[in-house]
Amino acid sequence: MILTELQQYLRQHKTTTLDELSCHFAIAPDALRGMLSQLVRKGRVRQLETKKCGGCHSCSPEALELYEWVNSG
Repeated sequence: MILTELQQYLRQHKTTTLDELSCHFAIAPDALRGMLSQLVRKGRVRQLETKKCGGCHSCSPEALELYEWVNSG
């Protein structure tokens, strides 16, 4: 997968979780974090602050890690 495919997905979905991206592209979350960090540095994507859930521990950290498309160009 290349960055343009990731950008296209984020443009279409506006906000998504790392878990959703991992499932869609069939890529490990750690590999996606590297690509997403490049897009964050370029100002195209931002990682949103999320609140921790109630503490049941059934949610994966990737399901709570949100990213938002911010570049309209």
